[in-house]
Amino acid sequence: MMRKDLTQGGVWRNVTTFLLPYILAYFLQILYGLADLFVIGMYCDVDSTTAVSNGAQVMYFVTCVVIGLAMGTTVNTAHAIGAKDYRRASRVIGTTATMFLSLSVVLACALLCFRHAIVGWVGTPPEAVAGTVSYLTVCFMGIPFIMAYNVIASIFRGLGDSKSPMCFVAVACVVNIILDFLFIGYMGLGPLGAALATTLSQAFSVMVSLIAIRRHREVFDVRREDFRPRRSTVKDILSIGFPIAMQDGFIQLGFLAIMVIANGRGVYDAGAVGIVEKFIGLVFIVPSAMLSTVSAVCSQNFGAGKVDRMFQTLRCALAITSAYALLMIAVWELYPEVAVGIFTDDAVVVSKGAAYLQGYIYDCLFAGIHFCFSGLFMACGYSIISFAHNFLSVALVRIPLAYLASEMYPDTLYPMGFTTWLGSLFSVIICLVVYRWMVRHKKLAPSAS
Repeated sequence: MMRKDLTQGGVWRNVTTFLLPYILAYFLQILYGLADLFVIGMYCDVDSTTAVSNGAQVMYFVTCVVIGLAMGTTVNTAHAIGAKDYRRASRVIGTTATMFLSLSVVLACALLCFRHAIVGWVGTPPEAVAGTVSYLTVCFMGIPFIMAYNVIASIFRGLGDSKSPMCFVAVACVVNIILDFLFIGYMGLGPLGAALATTLSQAFSVMVSLIAIRRHREVFDVRREDFRPRRSTVKDILSIGFPIAMQDGFIQLGFLAIMVIANGRGVYDAGAVGIVEKFIGLVFIVPSAMLSTVSAVCSQNFGAGKVDRMFQTLRCALAITSAYALLMIAVWELYPEVAVGIFTDDAVVVSKGAAYLQGYIYDCLFAGIHFCFSGLFMACGYSIISFAHNFLSVALVRIPLAYLASEMYPDTLYPMGFTTWLGSLFSVIICLVVYRWMVRHKKLAPSAS
């Protein structure tokens, strides 16, 4: 565990060495949900699978909002590290700890009070309501652990360390899989068991990370006074984190809206969409990890005033994500049934899910492109741009077209999947226009922050 200077050395090397541990960490984090669905599919019926997929989608929404807020910490910590201002980095870390601890308690209590309403809002099929409520009740109680893990991970990444978060989530993933088989397979607890496994494994991950922090105090030079929130520091964190949280939250609202549409088509369509959304999360590992990688690497270079290295990082990221996306399109356009069949042996769900995936998979390319640009905008303090293009994409393209596709093609999910990448293409166009304007007017230099 150490601070890593991302303003020195080869750009390709910095991007890849930061990206690879992040990809593995992201894969393991997604494996939580995939493991739940896999084990539920082994031991339970389609109602339980739908309950877990619905509940997991709600929890993913909450987690994305938390990660978005925590990005404010990553960027501000990286700015300070890039500028060699280690006292400022300590103030950011201390303020983050106090602020997010308070927020986690408030959020957990609020969501527990509204859990039944939330299950109704997402249009959960009647057969899956009880299981979804049980799943969310336990997961909402574990929100402080979710928030603690993601905040700690954001601090490490701001320091240039993507390996430690990978280790923490690896431990948690192993514990989660073991507990899944214990609670779901052996004890027969169904969706409740899946939630218990996820929550307890996250708590264990936080314990491991705190032990690691205590053993490496030289990296975290945080004093008692740093835990007193400073208005300027809170403002710096929220000015970046809040728009990102709003952006991620609105993107997930778009997915929830699509889930509501699918739920209205019946339990088989709902199960198929839920499974594919989970699998797509796995496919999107590289684009999603690249967003955070570009943000972290460019943030340190922004703090150091090295604008050329920021542009080199963007070009490197675009090349990697585009090549990866083309590979994914080639594989899953040809073999979609293999992906869906991993999680269920129900022939109807496999057929419907395969059609949805074939339409959806092209989003890996277009989403990957706008993720790279969003990472650059965030690093330069313009996270509001990322929020704006995602908001417009979801509100004007993705949700309306998904609804129309569902109404016009009630017998297949392919057109609904097809509409997802049209929304991302809309975002790409906005990003390219804004980027060209910002470069022309030199809005990406540190003096513009």
